[in-house]
Amino acid sequence: MLSTLLTFLGACTLIAASPGPSTVLIIRQSLLSRRAGFLTVLGNETGVFVWGAVAAFGLTALLAASETAYDVLRVVGAVVLVVFGAQALWHARHADGPVAQEGGRPGRSGWASYRSGLLINLANPKAAIFAMSFLPQFVPPGAPHLPAMLGLAALWAVYEIGYYSVYVWGVARMRTVLSRAGVRRRLEQVSGGVLLLLGARLALEG
Repeated sequence: MLSTLLTFLGACTLIAASPGPSTVLIIRQSLLSRRAGFLTVLGNETGVFVWGAVAAFGLTALLAASETAYDVLRVVGAVVLVVFGAQALWHARHADGPVAQEGGRPGRSGWASYRSGLLINLANPKAAIFAMSFLPQFVPPGAPHLPAMLGLAALWAVYEIGYYSVYVWGVARMRTVLSRAGVRRRLEQVSGGVLLLLGARLALEG
């Protein structure tokens, strides 16, 4: 059991370390404030657990089997990525203003940060299919399937909260450098461009 858990956590580390839209968004939100970054992490990991629970109940098999359902979710995910990318590029044009204080830009609530993380995960059909193929590999032989899958999904989400919190902490530590207008503008441009490219790629996938 211990060996299985260690292998599972090692796989979770490799997954979290792979660059993707969630990583880009978490880093970008962490540029606003530590609070915004952490709430984005919580939202993203809520999505991880939701997809894990859906996989545990066998519902992602329906998504994998239905080309129409998959394509709808794929298009929605592409739109979400494009919107986030466009927002980042818009903020890049206004990066010469005052640096956001702890709590994010004026008018940006904690719910907005949490929602951003949740949306970018739930709108990704690949995350759903991956959860369905990933989690069953680590269910111990003879263990009840549903409780084991839910437990693994919860562990996956909690582990990634700790992992991505290191990103949030690291960005906060470099806040003095990253708060410079020129640096913030370039980071917003890069994150916006990456999100737009990821959205375009998702939209064009067959």
